[in-house]
Amino acid sequence: MPPGLPDRRVGAVVDLGSTSVHHLVAAFDDQRLEVLVDESTFLGLGAAADERGALGPAGREELIDTLAGYAWTARSHGARNITFVATEPLRRLADAARIVGEVDAGTGVPLHVLRHEEEALLTLLGVTGGAPVEQALLVVDIGGGSTEFAYVGPGSPAEVRGMKLGAAALTRRGGAGDPPAAADLAAMQRQASIALAAAPPWRPADVVLVGGTATNLAKVTDEPTPRTRLRWADIDALDRLLIATPADEIAAAHGVRPARAALLPAGSAIVRAVAEHFGATEVIVVDTGIREGALIAADRAGPAWRDRLEALAHGWAG
Repeated sequence: MPPGLPDRRVGAVVDLGSTSVHHLVAAFDDQRLEVLVDESTFLGLGAAADERGALGPAGREELIDTLAGYAWTARSHGARNITFVATEPLRRLADAARIVGEVDAGTGVPLHVLRHEEEALLTLLGVTGGAPVEQALLVVDIGGGSTEFAYVGPGSPAEVRGMKLGAAALTRRGGAGDPPAAADLAAMQRQASIALAAAPPWRPADVVLVGGTATNLAKVTDEPTPRTRLRWADIDALDRLLIATPADEIAAAHGVRPARAALLPAGSAIVRAVAEHFGATEVIVVDTGIREGALIAADRAGPAWRDRLEALAHGWAG
């Protein structure tokens, strides 16, 4: 048993997103979390929803094989709870019901297709770890096909909103080159700003970005470690680099997967729009989110975690 984890439990979560299928296995107690496995596979579920409308038999077989392998890995590490959650692509795929049934049959783990508000609440829980917030907080999860927002203030209920604004979808819609021209990046920024105009007029003290788009943008730096904050000067510098450097060079120089590097210009456009809309002089980047939230929820509430999610997201820890 590792030191510092006297009441060690092990859980696993797989998050089926538009860009990647991401697997997390972690040991944790009520104070900290130790990552045992962190891996992902790019299956293009969002692209399948856009281009074909359905995953199809071959795509379902590949997905189930991937999930079965992840479940085996989780069990081999002693996970007592394994949770599969799906976000934007499963809300749109025409064969989503077949996917849910075949995943359950093929892996023995039920697949939860989350509503926008559930996705946002899990992300909030992953960021706070169950601690009540002390000042107004906005958590933003920029995904491949959508962006989820969770806003909460001290003693007030959480407000959530989901928007069909994602880095992969914006990249496909924009049709920009590699690297994108300055005009292409400006067009994506305009599209992101137009979409954000429909967001509530929240005024958070802190804006926290989570998810692969944000954490990979934070890696694109000359510093030895990723940024933990993006200020306006950082966003401007990122944009200058992204319009001057092909995605494969970004990937090689900064340890970003090539498929993810191609989405970074659109991701930067969304980050800029978020900062502008909510009046932030800087945004915080963290590497916790929906998966950690699902680990905590399943551990604390068991199989009924979806019924208790709103209460859990408000916090309980001192």
